[in-house]
Amino acid sequence: MISEIGRGTGAAEGDGSATVKAQLGLRALIVSGELPPGERLAELVLVERLGVSRTPVRAALIKLQDEGLLEPIPGGGFAVKAFSEADVRDAIEVRGTLEGLAARLAAERGVAASLMAEARRCLAAIDAVLAGPALDDTAFGTYAAQNARFHVLLGEMAGSPVVRRQLERAAAQPFASPSGFVMAQSLGPQARDMLVVAQHQHQAVLQAIEQREGARAEALLREHARLAQGNLSQALGSHESLARLPGGALIQRFGTR
Repeated sequence: MISEIGRGTGAAEGDGSATVKAQLGLRALIVSGELPPGERLAELVLVERLGVSRTPVRAALIKLQDEGLLEPIPGGGFAVKAFSEADVRDAIEVRGTLEGLAARLAAERGVAASLMAEARRCLAAIDAVLAGPALDDTAFGTYAAQNARFHVLLGEMAGSPVVRRQLERAAAQPFASPSGFVMAQSLGPQARDMLVVAQHQHQAVLQAIEQREGARAEALLREHARLAQGNLSQALGSHESLARLPGGALIQRFGTR
C-alpha cells in the first residue's frame, strides 16, 4: 500500500487528491513503524518519499496532527507522537462513555426500523463468523469489519448529529476504534471466547434499545468498552500481539499513573 501511495509525482494536486495521497502515505509510514515516535518530520524528505509537492505535505501534517498521530515541536514542525498506556486507556474510556450516551438516547427516542434491521444484519454476520470452532485471519477481519459497522450504527441510532460527530471524533483517536485490537487479540488462546462475550453484549444492547431501556443500554456499552481495555492489556503483554496491532510501536509503557 505504501509503495502504491508513494508512486509518481504527477497527481492532480488542485483537486485535493495529492493531499489525500500524502495523508494516507504519511499515516502508513507512521503506523508501520517506519517513522518512530519522537522523530522530527522534515518536509523536504517527505516530499521526496511521498512523491508530492510541499503544499499537500503540509496539509497532511496538519491533518495527522488533528488525528493525534503528530505533535508540534518547539521551533516549528512536527514529530511522531508516542502514546502512553494511560493515553490509550483514556481514549477507549471516552469512546465507551459516548457510545453509552448514544445508546441511551436511542432507547429513549426510538430508532427507525431500517437502522434496527441493518444492525441485526451486522450481528447475524458476526454470528456466522463465530459459528466455527476456530477462527483464521479472514474470520477475524470479517468480524472487525462488521463490528465497526455495528458501532457506527449505534452512533446513528442516537438521532443526534452532535453526539454522532463527537463519537466519530472519539473513535478516530489512535487505538480507540471499536475494532482496534481485534487482530492483536487473535493470537490469544481465548480469542474466540472474547469475541463471543462481545457479541453477547452487542445483542443485549440492541435488545435494551428495542425495549426502550436507556439506563441498561448505556451501562452495557460502558461495560463493553472494558473488553477493549482487557485487549489492550493482552496486547501490551505480548510482543507478538503488539506487532499485529496497527501502530503498536507508538505505544510506550510510561506514564501509566
